[in-house]
Formats: sequence, structure tokens, C-alpha cells
Amino acid sequence: MRDVLYLEQIEQAEALLKPQRVEVLRQLAEPRSCTEVAAALDQTPQRVYYHVKRLVEAGLVTQVNERRVRGINEGVYQASARSYWLSPALVGRLGLRRARDELSLDHLLDLVEQVQSDIAGLDRTRPELPSLGVSGGIRVHPDRRQEFFDDLRTTLQDLFTRYGGAEGDAFRLAVACYPKEETDE
Repeated sequence: MRDVLYLEQIEQAEALLKPQRVEVLRQLAEPRSCTEVAAALDQTPQRVYYHVKRLVEAGLVTQVNERRVRGINEGVYQASARSYWLSPALVGRLGLRRARDELSLDHLLDLVEQVQSDIAGLDRTRPELPSLGVSGGIRVHPDRRQEFFDDLRTTLQDLFTRYGGAEGDAFRLAVACYPKEETDE
């Protein structure tokens, strides 16, 4: 089972985006038959099989075994992934695109979509996937906002210059800075 399955086909999204199928997928986190899933969800095995069949056709569920029960063969199924990510490309960009300004939210959305696509495409079977995730809050007075952005840009440009050679492991560095809503945390 993969950690993430990145869905880029509309047929996969259509198969997934039905509440009953999401419940079936949750039950198939571990290998189970349609009869077992039906009992857990208080549904008929035929109804569950219908949903499982659609999920298998979409590549979201895999038959992992088959066993003989009371003279018939019964499939054992498992979800193909622990998480399913829908590609923003399934919907596409609605409306006109603003000028590509690195200080715009449009640019930030493009960056997040690129990061999501890159992560989903990683080979998670590799024994080592060195990565780093850092998140934190910062408070900047409005009068110093441009100074902060300039400092951040300079710091990142220094890293790109120092580590931008042609040799070694390739990494993508993406930094997102966006307004955070005040909460009572």
C-alpha cells in the first residue's frame, strides 16, 4: 500500500468522491472481503461489491487475495493508498490568471500545487528520502513588511548560490509566507 496516490484522472475523482465509497475505502485500510466490509457498514455484500468494483476499476483498490468460502471464490481487497490527493489540474484554473508576481497569492497557489505534485511523484519505496519540513509563525509590523521580504529573499538567494552546483542530490526548496488568521490557540 502506498502512502499517497495522486489522482490526475477525472474518472478516479468521480469514483472516489462518493460518501459510500469513502467509507468502503476506510474499511479497506486492511485487507477485507466485501462481506466483512458489508457487516461493518451494515450494508449488503452486493452493494459493497458494486462500490469495490468501481474503486478497483479506478485503481483506488486492489484485489490482494482470493479465498474459497462455502463453495464460491471471494475476493479480498485493500485500498491502494493511505491517502488520496486530488490534482488541482482536475478542475483547472477558473477565471483569468493574474500577472505572475511572487508576492501574489496566485503564485503561492501555483507553488503549493507544484510541491504537492512533486511529493506525490516521489518513489516511496526508496529506503531513504531525505526531507525537511519547518513551519512557524512570525510577526512583522506592516512598516517593516518589505524589509522582511527582502531579508527572506536575500537569505534564500544565498542558499541557492552556495548549494546551486551541478553535483550532489537534487532538492527543491519551496518557502511559503502567507497571512495567518488570528486564533485563540
